[in-house]
Formats: sequence, C-alpha cells, structure tokens
Amino acid sequence: MRDFGQVLQRLRAFQSKFEGLIASARKRAAADHVASAPPTRLRELTGFGANPGNLRMFAHVPEHLPPNAPLVIALHGCTQTADEYDRGTGWSSLADQFGFAVVYPQQQPSNNPKNCFSWFLRDDTTRGSGEALSIRAMVEHAAAKLAADPRRIFVTGLSAGGAMASAMLATYPEIFAGGAIIAGLPYGCASNVQQAFEAMFGEQSHAAQMLGDRVRAASGHRGPWPKISVWHGTSDPIVKPSNSEEIIRQWINVHGLSNAPSHERLISGHRLRVWSDADGEALVEAFSINKMAHGVPLATTGPQCCGSAGAFFLDAGISSTHHIARFWGLHEALGEMPRTVAPALTSLHVPTGDLAKVGAATGGLTGSADAFFADNSGAEEEDTPYRLDPNAVIAAAFKAAGLEVPESSSSRPGIVRPVAAGPIIAAALKRAGLR
Repeated sequence: MRDFGQVLQRLRAFQSKFEGLIASARKRAAADHVASAPPTRLRELTGFGANPGNLRMFAHVPEHLPPNAPLVIALHGCTQTADEYDRGTGWSSLADQFGFAVVYPQQQPSNNPKNCFSWFLRDDTTRGSGEALSIRAMVEHAAAKLAADPRRIFVTGLSAGGAMASAMLATYPEIFAGGAIIAGLPYGCASNVQQAFEAMFGEQSHAAQMLGDRVRAASGHRGPWPKISVWHGTSDPIVKPSNSEEIIRQWINVHGLSNAPSHERLISGHRLRVWSDADGEALVEAFSINKMAHGVPLATTGPQCCGSAGAFFLDAGISSTHHIARFWGLHEALGEMPRTVAPALTSLHVPTGDLAKVGAATGGLTGSADAFFADNSGAEEEDTPYRLDPNAVIAAAFKAAGLEVPESSSSRPGIVRPVAAGPIIAAALKRAGLR
C-alpha cells in the first residue's frame, strides 16, 4: 500500500493543476470578452420534489410552448452557474425558435466549492440517491407541469456536467431519448476525488465490454437505449480526449454496434464519426473539434450562430448546440416556424387566461410559461371569463403574418363558432411552406 502522505501529495498536485487550468482559462476569456452579461432568461423553481442532492432548479419555458413539446436538461461545468451555461450555449434561444423547454439543474458551493456536479461520487451517481435523484425529480416535475412529450426528453452537459449527463443516461436510461456529452467522461470511471483527477488527466483505455457493463448494471433497463452525441476538443488540457473514446466505446457496446463507424467525414474542418443501426439510424456520433481546448464548441457568426463566447465557450466555427438539437430531432418540434408567425400570435395581447383557452381549443400555443412559473410561486390564476371569438383571433394572427385567412376561421360578428383544429393547423403549415 502506498504511503498516505504520497497519496495526499499526489491529490494536492492534481488539485493545484486543475485549479490553475480553470483560472487560466477564465483569465484569458475575461481579457477577450469585457462586455457585461445580459439579464438572465431563467427563472428558479422550488418545491420540485425529492432533493437529496441539495441542487437548485432553473428553467426557461417559451412564452407559448406547444403541447407535447420536448424537454432538455442542461448541466453546467465547474465554476459555472445555470445562467452562465445558458448564455454560453444559447439553449434558451434555440428553445424559443424550435419550441421546447429547458431545465438547468445548478450545483451549490456547499456541495462542491468549485460548483462541480459530483459525477465521481457513488452516492450521487446511483439510481435513487443523491444528485442523480434530484435531477430525476426536476425532470418529473417539469415534464408533468408542462405536459412534455415523455418520448422526447434529453440531457446534455459540459465537463463535470457532461460526466453527470453520462451518469443520468446510465442510471435513468428509460426517461431519456438522447444525450450529449461535451468534454465529459464515461460513466463509472471514478468513485472518489483522486480517481476523478486520474481519469481527467490520464490516458484512458478500457475494454468496451467492461465500459458497457457499467451502464447495464446501473439500472434494470434493457433497451431501447438513448442515442448519444459526443464532443471533445483535440487540445483539451483539463479532460483528456481519450475520455471521449471511452464514452464512444461505452455506448456503442451498449447499443451493440460495430467498433468501426458507419461513416465519417469532415464538417468545418472537424472530424465526425457516426455509428448507425441496421436501419441506418444514427445512434452514436462523435465530433473531434480540431485544436480546441476545454469547452463548448460555438459558431459566433453565420446562419447557425448560437450562444456567446467566453470561458469554456469557444468559437470553433461549428455550433454544438444547433447540431445536437438536430441530432435529437428538436428542429421538428415546431417545424422551425417562420419568425413572422410567432410574433403575430403574441402581438394580440390576449390575457393569459383567454390565450390558454384559445390555445387549448386549437391544439396550438398556450400560456404555458406563465402557468408553469405561477404554479411554482403558489399564486392562483384568475378564472377569466371566455369572451373571445377564437376564430377572430386566428384570423388576426394569419392576417398579421401576411398569410391568407382560412375560410373556416371567419365568422359573423357576435357569433362564436367551434374551432376545427386540424384544418387550421394544416393550413398554417401548408401556407408557411412546412410539412
């Protein structure tokens, strides 16, 4: 057995290296980006259920979230907050564009002085306990309150958040349709602080079967399994790129896929490998971001510009947020509704209670954001009498959007007719050039 003093000395050396790398990255980012941070787009929720991990819950819900919408869980990295992660990645902006909600669990310094999720502690990464159970409770709370599509719940994260995403995908695979791990680590690679540092800074190489067995042993689930997107910079000094290869081996083994990728290519100078099943569906993909250090790959210019560069949010000419959303199929949530349509619906200034009723009648947009957060505060929404003609509301929305008003949406003054949701929605999609 090694002398305890040597072990302690090695642990302190790891900690010093880690803190130095984190501080250096933040110092460089501060020198490059001096602009003040914009106001937060997130709101905190409490009372979401069991919270043995002592985490905080933040969320962004588009003002008019469609029913049965997807839900994304986004996990920040060390030294970060939920708000910083949202601004850096741009997930809430994409949620407004594509029509889904985002939940941001946030670590507390009382749990970890660097605000890292405890991805390396067994009690926090075991099904039914600790931080994993807290995040599970947030998922259940948000999914129930927002009537989210249970088949389209996803989790992503950076660094410690990426490693925690690995833990959530392993311990609760039945609730996630997909995951994205950015500069993270495979599930089960550490059970204490020293092992965590060794996994981060050392070169990892374990048998795929053993890696896959760790996931299979984490729950009683036997499939189908979440689809996985893996991202890592080739020049990452904080979490060695070999960890991304471990994550890949872990999940292609779980999915029963061949070691050789189905295909690979370059996108914006970065290597993409894809593993597909017999039907050609991509189940695992991996991006190696050329010469990038530790962080989330961003595109700060161009049509897929998303997020904001800063410490651990790096302009690599490719938007991981956009690509992950498409890999999961989130762009199909609203069919990327033209920006001229959504403002037309919100410009009518309909009271929240009436707007919710109109939305329910048409199977369309609702005042779900206000309802979600109001419920959290304990306030009761006033039962507003339904005095609107929903056909007139729909007609005004189409007119403001520059679209032809469907015949079925017109009515004589003073007469309120039932709304046929199917033809209205079909007409809207057809006139917007969407399927």
